[in-house]
Amino acid sequence: MEIELLLECQRNDRNAQRKVYEKMAGKLYSVCKRYLKNDEDIEEALADSFYKIFTKIHQLQNPDIFEAWARKIAVNECLQKLRTNKALHISLEEYHLENSDFTLENASFEKDILSLLNFLPEGCRAIFNLFAIEGYPHKEIALMLSISEGTSKSQLNFARKKLQELLVHQNI
Repeated sequence: MEIELLLECQRNDRNAQRKVYEKMAGKLYSVCKRYLKNDEDIEEALADSFYKIFTKIHQLQNPDIFEAWARKIAVNECLQKLRTNKALHISLEEYHLENSDFTLENASFEKDILSLLNFLPEGCRAIFNLFAIEGYPHKEIALMLSISEGTSKSQLNFARKKLQELLVHQNI
């Protein structure tokens, strides 16, 4: 992102904010869609993300990390929405969990896997996104979601197993 554009946003320049919105909306929408199923929730999380971005942009110390900073805001807004909807606390006792050897080593599956994420329960999908896509460790995920590390690991294993089953079922 251009430094001058971000400085203009810090001065509340509406044209600069519009340009940043146009450049980032698609990327942040994709982030929100990975976490949320409902279009209304996605749009609300996106709007809340941009509100926070533009009201807190003066706190951004390094313009080189703007996109990562904005993505983190969007992720946090989605997690907040999931917490509000109480979707993060699913009961794993309902499922028989087994260890899975499934990995995301083949990048050609990425698009198919992302579309299959919609079939996961929201809590598992959030943890899968945070761990496999965003790169957060289980300890940090546990703190973010107010769950134990073991729950994070179990839900990740469940997500991997379900994704593997869906991949086999879809012949991907």
